[in-house]
Amino acid sequence: MRKLGIFAVVAGLIAVTAVGYRMMATDGPRPPASQAEKKGEANDTQVEKDEHAADRVIMSDERVAAAKIVLLKVQPATLSNTLLLNGVIRANQETLVQVTPRFPGVVRKLQKRIGDQARKDDLMATIESNQSLTSYELKAPIDGTVIDRQVSLGEYASEQKPAFILADLSAVWVDLSVYVQDLNRVRVGDELTIDLGDGGAPVSSRISYVSPVGSSDTQSAIARAVVANPDGRLRPGLFVRGSVILSSRRVSAAIKANALQTMENKTVVFVREGNKLEARPVEVGEQDRDYVEITKGLSVGEVYAADNSFVVKAEIGKSEAEHE
Repeated sequence: MRKLGIFAVVAGLIAVTAVGYRMMATDGPRPPASQAEKKGEANDTQVEKDEHAADRVIMSDERVAAAKIVLLKVQPATLSNTLLLNGVIRANQETLVQVTPRFPGVVRKLQKRIGDQARKDDLMATIESNQSLTSYELKAPIDGTVIDRQVSLGEYASEQKPAFILADLSAVWVDLSVYVQDLNRVRVGDELTIDLGDGGAPVSSRISYVSPVGSSDTQSAIARAVVANPDGRLRPGLFVRGSVILSSRRVSAAIKANALQTMENKTVVFVREGNKLEARPVEVGEQDRDYVEITKGLSVGEVYAADNSFVVKAEIGKSEAEHE
């Protein structure tokens, strides 16, 4: 009987120990999540391949916006063959007036300074004549802007030197330097776009004059456009860049040139399909500074990644590297 009691106690201890182990196995820490699960939770960008082995990246609209990827539609465009030229804005010399005193004398009053607007017959200065010792008024002969002043209060003013230079800046000259090798390509009437370098939209005009003589110092000649300047944005003295359109051609399907990327030695464009961007191989035709013709691979109306399309390529490359 004593031996049976001992066996019963030992059996009870073994049972309690087994229950404890089972509880530890049930309530203990779980194994760490797989790397794939972590990546899926941390990133809404995933790469996959379709049945044709084309690379696709899943990117939500929010992710596309955050990456500053610009989506545009394939559409017809006009491709232009252009010639880039450097130039300078000048006051229109045909509407520029030198305001000169009629008689020599001393400046007693000054009414205008550089930058002031003047209407025709506005008083600009009062001068006391040396001959008669009487004062007379110097008035503006045209509407315009004072771009230079050669006299000061109390100073002697000569009839041989202009006291003011007045210019009508409602239209200005844009003088472009054309080097000798390009002179036979530029013609009066050619379309022109002018980049003012101020961050604003380019200005459109046409070549109105090509100089028959050149400069021995620069080996170039002047091609000029007369450009309307209603808001005063074109300021004489500032440098500009002009693009002369030498020829143009309309194409049925075109995309922004910066949309083209290269993957596995193929030229591709990333096309938007639902929440995916697919690397679509394309064939291209003619190209200008902004657009490229698509001859195969895309249809008009399809949406593609234009600006910052390299971000999509980088996402695909990064994901493929992580899966190797």
